[in-house]
Amino acid sequence: MKSKLSNASVAMPSPCISICQMDPQADICLGCYRTRQEIASWSRMDAEAQRDLLDTLNERRAAKTGIRRRPTRRRTIAGER
Repeated sequence: MKSKLSNASVAMPSPCISICQMDPQADICLGCYRTRQEIASWSRMDAEAQRDLLDTLNERRAAKTGIRRRPTRRRTIAGER
């Protein structure tokens, strides 16, 4: 059964992994790879903006660590609603 909720009303979990330490050179969190502004604005973002930011965070993580995460079905599932 398809949900009648809009994408904006579906809360995405925070990307925080409780390793909250800012890199002084890059000014990003070493745990979730968000900037201070992105951390502060997460709860006010709609679901689409949050998904876009998660994609950006995956790219930042890959650039920093050289490790790419496997693609998720997050976009596909959200599009079915």
